[in-house]
Amino acid sequence: MNFELVGKLYEIFPTEQKSERFRKREFIMENSSNIGDRTITDYVKFQSTGDKCDLLNKFKVGDTVKVHFNIRGNKWENGGKVSYFTNLDAWRIESQDNNPYGGGAPAPSSDGFDTPPPAPEGDFNDDLPF
Repeated sequence: MNFELVGKLYEIFPTEQKSERFRKREFIMENSSNIGDRTITDYVKFQSTGDKCDLLNKFKVGDTVKVHFNIRGNKWENGGKVSYFTNLDAWRIESQDNNPYGGGAPAPSSDGFDTPPPAPEGDFNDDLPF
């Protein structure tokens, strides 16, 4: 089953290489909801594994994102004791900021035109006929 959550990136941890073939990266999302006159804030920990660890590279703390994830549950037995773990495995992250270029990229200028870089000094050639 697929789920999604929109919120702000609160913390991004470095990628951990757990074994030769397995790596994971965790991150925390801040999600606030208004209930009447109260605001409830949750901090939700997600993980990405394998090649999905690189999904976070284009985002920074404070970016608003939508995370698509699956819920995974595991059973672990050790010395007769049974433990259960639940992981939220992120498999897609989309920017929700008003920037269509994704996390951290500059937005186009407000007049709708991209401003070209300035010409190098001494390299200006004004051969236009008007």
